[in-house]
Amino acid sequence: MRIKNSILLLAGMMVSTIGYSQSGYFEDALRFSQSMPAGSARIMGIGGTQWSLGGDVSNIAGNPAGLGFFRNSEASVTLGYSDWGVDTYYLGQKGQYNTSNFSLPNVSVVFANPKGDLERGAFKGGSFGISIQRIANFNTEYGFYSDELGQTSIIDFYLQDAFGIPESQIESFGLTGLAYLTYQINPIAFDENGNAIPNPDTYDSFVTGFPFQDENITQEGSSSQMTFSYGANFNHKLFIGGSAGIRSLNFSSMKVYNEEFPDGPLINSTVAENLFINGAGFNLNLGLIYKPIDYVNLGFTFQTPTWYALNEEYEASMVANYDNYYFEEEDVNLGRVEALSDFILGRYNLNSPLRLGGGATFFLGKNGFISADVDWVDYSAARINSNDFDEGPDNLAIRSYYTSTVNYRVGAEFRVNAFRIRGGYANFGDPYADSDFDRSTQQISGGLGFKMNNFSADFALVNQKYNGLYTSYQVLDGQDNNIGPVTELQNNIINGVLTLGFSF
Repeated sequence: MRIKNSILLLAGMMVSTIGYSQSGYFEDALRFSQSMPAGSARIMGIGGTQWSLGGDVSNIAGNPAGLGFFRNSEASVTLGYSDWGVDTYYLGQKGQYNTSNFSLPNVSVVFANPKGDLERGAFKGGSFGISIQRIANFNTEYGFYSDELGQTSIIDFYLQDAFGIPESQIESFGLTGLAYLTYQINPIAFDENGNAIPNPDTYDSFVTGFPFQDENITQEGSSSQMTFSYGANFNHKLFIGGSAGIRSLNFSSMKVYNEEFPDGPLINSTVAENLFINGAGFNLNLGLIYKPIDYVNLGFTFQTPTWYALNEEYEASMVANYDNYYFEEEDVNLGRVEALSDFILGRYNLNSPLRLGGGATFFLGKNGFISADVDWVDYSAARINSNDFDEGPDNLAIRSYYTSTVNYRVGAEFRVNAFRIRGGYANFGDPYADSDFDRSTQQISGGLGFKMNNFSADFALVNQKYNGLYTSYQVLDGQDNNIGPVTELQNNIINGVLTLGFSF
């Protein structure tokens, strides 16, 4: 039986293993597997194309075969600024959110060791490179606010989720357990004949009507990779390289969901969830570039899965405010009722999918080049493993919800004396299977560059746009269709990057 009035489950910092935590580890599998081509401002300006283009510090984490093109050593640093805007639509109402931050997306050094032109042998030397590169940016904020009554309540989710769970166990069932502790759902304690049901496993709620709803989600963090690469040159025709990458990942999510009932007896309720994930991963990358003729490069890359070991921390709280409602079954007048979850610690492993890529570059003499890339990623091949929870349902969801994508990029650079003018376009396919909603990403980029003697400066501006859907909670109708609130997200991200490079 519940403790009446104010309920505080977390009297100190109670730490347990995963009894419940965040819902949807399959969402992590996609979130931490997606990455956009990054690197120097030169590469960003041409749409991220880099599989067949050598001689750039981006080859360290991109196609390591490109390091075989270097004749001089080089160091560079890239400064970045990101502005992430999100327009949200719920029940025809628009919300606007904006998040901006500065970063250091790439720091690289290449040590070149070419052989002289008169030295014999097919091997013409090679280069070793080290870089620290940001792979993903998680800093964003979104949500919704509605001054129209919702079509369901999160209490409907609690009731469906609680079905079949004995009252003696309900407290340990995540947010649904907190809803029980705050009297938003209550066990059906008597049968139709008025006989007491021992340890009941069905529930109802004395809360009636539909609420006004709003939610705010704030996410922070990034994923970065330290890469060690080597690329070799054979007869200035075939370039082969390999790399090892060590990834670090930090992600946090803070959610606050509110409902307000105009008719009582529940005045309003609030659910707050805090999730923190950090860890490290490892991957290998193999690549080659072949020059069938002087003005053409053909490139190929193979990147293994990234094998992550991740740690998570999770806690949730719930507050329900009643209008001094008398709950007869427990002889209590309800006012403000609170419940807090245990502080949850857990570990799990994530294997992101492998990636295959190929590309071609056509040189316009000394006036520039046109380059194109294509790569293939099967997001349904990601897998989660853990000793702290049953990963089976999430792996089933990964196989069911996600699919493979073909991503392509095109870009060009034109040279005018010491100056470079660049532009590019990229399309990243929709990773969701059997969906009528398009979640593909479109990217347009442009840039300028300057190179003189041992110094180069490059600037790029990149605009990414993609749409998404956010589900606050799920309520199923008789045909197993979700009728819970769904918010449409329109993301517009502008990245500005400046790279300064020095040859030595």
